[in-house]
This record gives sequence, C-alpha cells and structure tokens, in this order.
Amino acid sequence: MHPESEHVLDWFHVTMRFTVLNQFAKGFSNSHPEDGKEILQKLESAKWYLWHGNVGNALDSLEDCYLICDGEEIHYKNQKKFLSYLEELSTYVENNRHLIPNYGEKWRYGEAISSSFVESTVNEVVTKRMVKKQQMQWTHTGAHYLLQARTATLNDDLPKYFERWYPGVNIGGKAQKELKRKRVV
Repeated sequence: MHPESEHVLDWFHVTMRFTVLNQFAKGFSNSHPEDGKEILQKLESAKWYLWHGNVGNALDSLEDCYLICDGEEIHYKNQKKFLSYLEELSTYVENNRHLIPNYGEKWRYGEAISSSFVESTVNEVVTKRMVKKQQMQWTHTGAHYLLQARTATLNDDLPKYFERWYPGVNIGGKAQKELKRKRVV
C-alpha cells in the first residue's frame, strides 16, 4: 500500500451488513409491528449517520435497536440471531470508526467510497477459473500472478516492469503512446 494512501472502510461492506439487519427487522415486524417499525427507522437512521460520518449517533441508533429487541416479552424466532448481528455491526463500526469518513461528501466530490465493482469482478473471474470442472484450471500461484499482471496493466506500470526486466527494450516510447491512443478511441 502506498504510505500516503487514505484508508477508508468500504461502504459496500457497511451496506451489506445493514441489508442483513433490515431482513431481520422485517421479520421482527411481523410479530411486533410497532417495535418493528421503530427498529426499521432506527436502522435507517444509523445508516444515514454513518453515510455522513457521524459514528457516535450511528452507534446510539444501533444500541436503541438492540434495547428494543432484547426483552423477555419479545417472541421472535430469530431474536438471538438478530441481536447477534446488531452486536456484530456495532463492534465492526466501533473498531473501524477511524476509517469512517463522511461518505456523502466523498461521493459528491467523485472520490472512491467502495471497491465493490473490483471485488465482484475479481471474484467472478477467479472463481470461474478455480473450479475443478473447468477445462483450463488455474493454480493459486497462477491466479496470483495473473492478478498482479492485470493490476500492473490497469495502473500503466507493465511497460516499466518489462523495461526493467529486459534492459534495452523500450516499451514506453512511440508504441506505448500509440497503445494509449487506441485505448481512448
């Protein structure tokens, strides 16, 4: 990692956890409509607070959800799981609070808040090639090397590596400019 890089908790991972909690809250609403409605509102508030970088209020909203759901008078078949996921998200947010920016502001300025598109592409490609039924299967080492080469290509670093590995080869000259021109068109 670059020493001057900014470390940010990926918004995709945050929202995935909220998606699971919302499913539990909808199930909870079937048996406890009033409390369920309040939990759904509190979860929405917690997500909104996190989007705006307000970790303290987000944690307070998650704690409110926990307190509503954690009662002996509550009869919800997935109550323990729901409480466990609430506690897990609270711990996740608390442990990573220093990595939670104002996502809304970063998004408005065109800054990255998620790497989900990269992760899903890598997962899809690598998973497809690692399956044993595949005619041409990759080894873990081969997949690692391929990902390194692809990353170097996307970062426009591959010519630099070739020139270092093969002294006397000049890839960064006219041919490289022609490649970049074709890629833009």
